[in-house]
Amino acid sequence: MDTNKTLANESRLVEENKGLKNKIIALVTRWEGVLALILIAMVILFSNITPYFLDYFNLMNATFTFMEKAVLALPMIFIIMCGDIDISVAAIIALSSFAMGFASSMGVDTGGLIIIGILTGALAGAFNALFIIRFRIPAIAVTLASLSMFRGVSQAILGDQAYTQYPASFSYFGQGYIPGTIIPFELVFFLILAAGFAYVLHFTTYGRKLYAIGNSATAAKFSGVDVDRIRFTNFVLNGVFAGVVAVLLTSRIGSTRPNIAMGWELEAITLVVLGGVSISGGKGNIVGVLLSVFLIGYLKFGMGLINMSAKIMIITTGFLLILAVLLPVIMDNVKKQNKLKAQRRA
Repeated sequence: MDTNKTLANESRLVEENKGLKNKIIALVTRWEGVLALILIAMVILFSNITPYFLDYFNLMNATFTFMEKAVLALPMIFIIMCGDIDISVAAIIALSSFAMGFASSMGVDTGGLIIIGILTGALAGAFNALFIIRFRIPAIAVTLASLSMFRGVSQAILGDQAYTQYPASFSYFGQGYIPGTIIPFELVFFLILAAGFAYVLHFTTYGRKLYAIGNSATAAKFSGVDVDRIRFTNFVLNGVFAGVVAVLLTSRIGSTRPNIAMGWELEAITLVVLGGVSISGGKGNIVGVLLSVFLIGYLKFGMGLINMSAKIMIITTGFLLILAVLLPVIMDNVKKQNKLKAQRRA
């Protein structure tokens, strides 16, 4: 009887160990697990190279350099989740910043500037959505055209000039800290937004519709999903948050120039795709994008501390983007092969 109990306990322990092993394998073979491991390895590497990397004050202040891009990536998740793309967001930032700069030169106060910036972004997003949804023009074509048009407005009017006269209170949004702390306002703002986007994506019918449209817009339409309305909303939302980013960025640098946020559309898309959101739509989550935000942000911070050139940073970011596209495909193929082998054994 004791022998039977011993055998039963040993069998139970073997099953528990096997279950734990399977859980660990499942974690590290998920893209979010891979990103987490890369992030941990990066922190260990830079903390051993330079003592300034893990300094709390430095870590907090470093977020000023990438929080606006992180905010820009959140609505881009919804766009890409549906299989669309928006490469005009940086130009919308430039247009919104121009509108705020012009309004500020006319004496508009901080509250009015925020409203103008966000409203300009919303109108630009609606402009894109109108041509994409109403006239059935591919999103890549519409946003490529609007990219030139939106940025061209500020370039044509400003030339090599800049708006630099903003109210003193306006600087808080891009430069301020939470009272009594050294935690940047932008960081807290981003984390609150990320929680909101995570709730919508993972716990609401709107989020489920995004996944459905990304997997098959035709099937989603036959299932009763108003695909056009969802896509229209996504592009307007993207414009709204481009306006929000314009407020944060203009506040941080204290000026409006025609080249403001140049190239940021590609960086926002990189954060989303690196975070595991499929470029063809229908797959991804907020956790992966959060990990990619801090991975890219602190990678550039660490490289800056050890005086690596900007070109190396660009090459490294490009390499990570290639990994983001290739590795999930490879991992999916490995999982399928393992599943087939298991079925054959059975």
